[in-house]
Amino acid sequence: MPPARRIHVSGVVQGVGFRPFIYGLAQRHALCGWVRNSSAGVDIEVEGLPAALDAFLAAITAEAPPLSRIESVTVQDIPGNGFTRFEIRHSQAVEGAYQPISPDVATCPECLAEVRDSSDRRYRYPFTNCTNCGPRFTIIQDIPYDRPATTMAPFAMCPDCQREYDDPLNRRFHAQPNACPVCGPRLELLPSPALGAPPQWDTLPADPLDAARALLQAGYIVAIKGLGGFHLACDATDPAAVRTLRARKGRAAKPFAVMMPDLDTVRQVCAVSEAAARALEGSERPIVLLPLLPGGPIAPQVAPGLRELGVMLPYTPLHHLLLQQTPGFPPALVMTSGNFSEEPIATDNGDALARLGPLADAFLLHDRAIHIRCDDSVVRATEGGVLPLRRSRGYAPYPVPLPFESPPLLATGAELKNTFCLARDTHAFISQHIGDLANYDALRSYEHSIAHMERLFRITPEIIAHDAHPDYLATRYALRRPEPRVAVQHHHAHLASCLAEHKVPPGEPAIGVIFDGTGLGPDGAIWGGEVLIGGYDGFRRFAHLCYVPLPGGDAATLRPYRTALAHLWSAGLPWDDDLLPVMAAPPQEQTIIRQQLEKRLNAPLTSSMGRLFDAAAALCGVLQEVTYEAQAAIWLEAGADPDEAGAYPFAIKRGEAGAYLFDPAPLLRALLRDRREGAPVPRLSARFHNGVADLVCNICLLAREETGIATVALSGGVFQNATLLRAAGERLRRAGLTVLTHQLVPPNDGGLALGQAAIAATTVRHT
Repeated sequence: MPPARRIHVSGVVQGVGFRPFIYGLAQRHALCGWVRNSSAGVDIEVEGLPAALDAFLAAITAEAPPLSRIESVTVQDIPGNGFTRFEIRHSQAVEGAYQPISPDVATCPECLAEVRDSSDRRYRYPFTNCTNCGPRFTIIQDIPYDRPATTMAPFAMCPDCQREYDDPLNRRFHAQPNACPVCGPRLELLPSPALGAPPQWDTLPADPLDAARALLQAGYIVAIKGLGGFHLACDATDPAAVRTLRARKGRAAKPFAVMMPDLDTVRQVCAVSEAAARALEGSERPIVLLPLLPGGPIAPQVAPGLRELGVMLPYTPLHHLLLQQTPGFPPALVMTSGNFSEEPIATDNGDALARLGPLADAFLLHDRAIHIRCDDSVVRATEGGVLPLRRSRGYAPYPVPLPFESPPLLATGAELKNTFCLARDTHAFISQHIGDLANYDALRSYEHSIAHMERLFRITPEIIAHDAHPDYLATRYALRRPEPRVAVQHHHAHLASCLAEHKVPPGEPAIGVIFDGTGLGPDGAIWGGEVLIGGYDGFRRFAHLCYVPLPGGDAATLRPYRTALAHLWSAGLPWDDDLLPVMAAPPQEQTIIRQQLEKRLNAPLTSSMGRLFDAAAALCGVLQEVTYEAQAAIWLEAGADPDEAGAYPFAIKRGEAGAYLFDPAPLLRALLRDRREGAPVPRLSARFHNGVADLVCNICLLAREETGIATVALSGGVFQNATLLRAAGERLRRAGLTVLTHQLVPPNDGGLALGQAAIAATTVRHT
């Protein structure tokens, strides 16, 4: 008998063409045996000449399919079985085993060529896919990843598709969503049940896709069913259409994302770096934030007050067909989540017609079910890769590798921008973006997603980690479960999430600069401008922004002028009549605010850096009231002069509790002086940002001097601010410090669950 080997490959190796790849390798090297999927990965038995076996083994990792991600290859020498051919065997379920699942993948060039080829049987077919592209996570109901365990199960393949599916050398071999116009999902266009059919409905083309394009070109709003939910689409160059969408959706100023047909079109509208181009054209196809060029065709109502635009390229054949450039068709479509504010994105046809009826003039539907909702991802492109702002479609649920072994656990995440995390062994499976847990529908979606991923990855949690805030819905969910629980302080979780994604081992502390809007501190105050020293197993508060009363509590987040008045009061600066925040507050409200501050009535203490950004925006005259989270800070950053080198100072002093305090009073005085001398907003904004960056560097140098620690982790929602992140990082690196920033999970609360999981796993190991 010839020598033989048993091989097990783990990682993302299902739904990515791995078995036909192995089949082809075996044929090339004249080897016999078999390959099959299992719940734990891919199993192979192969026999033949020793040199051929060695070459086969080396090629598994060297030539693996582009969408696969191999985590490990284990090899065992076994006796030969006398196989006479190589075959692909049926999948096998392994009790308790699990494996990573591929995210949804953008249309590959080969499939797109078929869709555009008038002689191909899939010409203009909007559901064309193969093993290199198409839906994965959103259609999978269970593993092993086979068609009966997906939402494609109701579609029986025609003979042509079945032949492709059965041919190991075809790129559609066991492509579970494989379909064509004869046997696959179909489009349907329906008028809004709430608004009625548009006047020209009876004159529209018979083809649903062409009819939808005609409506979009005419200025109507169309709800489009995609991979993970519905989009609301309209002409992004038509101010009236965008205004109508804003009015119907109740979204006064929050920017919309747009989709453009190709990179050349994007370059006519936005500045596109090499890093941004890589992010735009990658298989994940996220929304990428790009600087707007002056004089472009995009309606200003798409991103009011901003110099950036969120842009994505088509990632399904349907998108490519919708965006096909013909005379008169817009070069960009608004593509925003199909929901009302605070609601989860719609996924079901009936639910979409009922909920989105008042929003859209027509609905472009299809009959392939979406098993799990999944919003678009949002990133900033950096030279080192991407800074995730929302990690969802294209990235989830691929795991973040942990630098330690974890017991089976669930981390429930935060209240806003929620994601949850399931961990097991060295894998942290972070969910798609769930969003704000603001209502029952969002909570129900959250609970459904947890149950689905627990089943998918065969994880029965032995411990639950949750935020220390008792009123978060994610915390209440954790408290309803029977498993033992670990409460994790909000900012400690931010620090741990940054350390975990950089594989910092347990026991290695770092300086954590954690700047965000809100998080409950152990002292009962609202933290948010924190410098922590610690790791997974604990932390101490080294420094923080001076406490300021927040008049009205959460209500002040919608009225930055209130936060500005509070900071002026705390700094001992008068509320002079020439100050814009004073002008924004009527005299009666000023009296109430002053009483709240002096008597601490509904004015909780906060050290939030996010609220200081709000105050600065109000004092600079950027915004006095906002309609969405962090709007004031975003607009303040948008106005910063990149060439301004000046900086406003903080005072750093030792507090009574032992931690250092950074006091913004000198910064506020300098800002008001410049404002009164007529300095423009770009200068004021830049000097404020530079002052915060100087503070980060100065306080970290102080921490290094006292502790000897030279690694700094930057986390929290404020570090979504590219201007601050770049300026602080440059200063820290010049000072000889190692800087860790987020690259796999968001710095905002969307990355919090990873930190909760890391802390809980460490806690369990130490008990």
